[in-house]
Amino acid sequence: MNIGIIGCGLIGKKRAKSIPAAHTIAGVCDIQMGRANELALMTGCRFATDDYKKLIEMPGLDLVIVSTLNHLLAPITLYAVERGKHVIVEKPGGICSKELLPVIEAAEKNHVVVKVGFNHRYHPAMLKAKEIMEKEETGEVMFIRGRYGHGGRVGYDKEWRADAALSGGGETIDQGVHLIDLARWYMGEFEEVDGFAATYFWDMPVDDNGFISLRKKDGRAAWLQVSCTEWKNMFSLEIYCKNAKLSIEGLGGSYGVEKLYYYQMLPEMGPPDTIIYEYPRGDKSWELEFQEVEEAVRTGKGLKMGDIRDAYEALKIVEQIYQKEKKEK
Repeated sequence: MNIGIIGCGLIGKKRAKSIPAAHTIAGVCDIQMGRANELALMTGCRFATDDYKKLIEMPGLDLVIVSTLNHLLAPITLYAVERGKHVIVEKPGGICSKELLPVIEAAEKNHVVVKVGFNHRYHPAMLKAKEIMEKEETGEVMFIRGRYGHGGRVGYDKEWRADAALSGGGETIDQGVHLIDLARWYMGEFEEVDGFAATYFWDMPVDDNGFISLRKKDGRAAWLQVSCTEWKNMFSLEIYCKNAKLSIEGLGGSYGVEKLYYYQMLPEMGPPDTIIYEYPRGDKSWELEFQEVEEAVRTGKGLKMGDIRDAYEALKIVEQIYQKEKKEK
């Protein structure tokens, strides 16, 4: 495939590195030409521009990767999809769910793949947990408890994420969509949404903590908390099933070695049998995510997981949290 990358910052570079050599990076784009030229040099690409429309309209372009600030994700994706291009767009896909409705419609009309960057699904511990739940007798998921946090950095409250017009909100829309997406992946749809978003530390008009409660009609639930006041980066996702518990800790790097603890309940109860899976070899989720897009485009069978509708559902939940906060104020 001939691929174009729009947004040449940290994420754009990560995406470029995840593309197998069999494909060609035909063009790159960034509003800062210096960054576009830097990525072009890094990838051997001969076309760099600051106009995303010029890139998307390049003859023979098959796939567009959109890794811009949040407020540009949906408009650029829509422009590409309307012109028959497949797209990988970073999470959250847009700043509100309403933005994604024309993208969904255009993708169906033009028969193109639109993948949203919920790369956490492709982490080895997440995949192994899903495999265990599907192949072994873990029983029905009763509830999920998830925590995800980082500590920010000096000046964090002056960056683009602190501007709701650019980001769509704070920590709830930033890291919160990952936990929401994982909860939906493991448990399915939720009918009740509660919780709140708050700003405790950073001097910014968006939330630095989000507390999310999701419930299904039968009462099963997920409790999720995201934070940029964690100070020590952490990730924890606990899946409580009727016959077992699956606990995922760490994501690699500053979040600690990624591990999956599989606790198997015994008939006599008491301490469970425990299997520990450890994944010290780094994050390959970006590569796996690209491979799925590659297969979906090649076969025409569509994505197995993480498409634009998943982003739409996650953003609807985020919006309900933010709306509750506005009403209380």
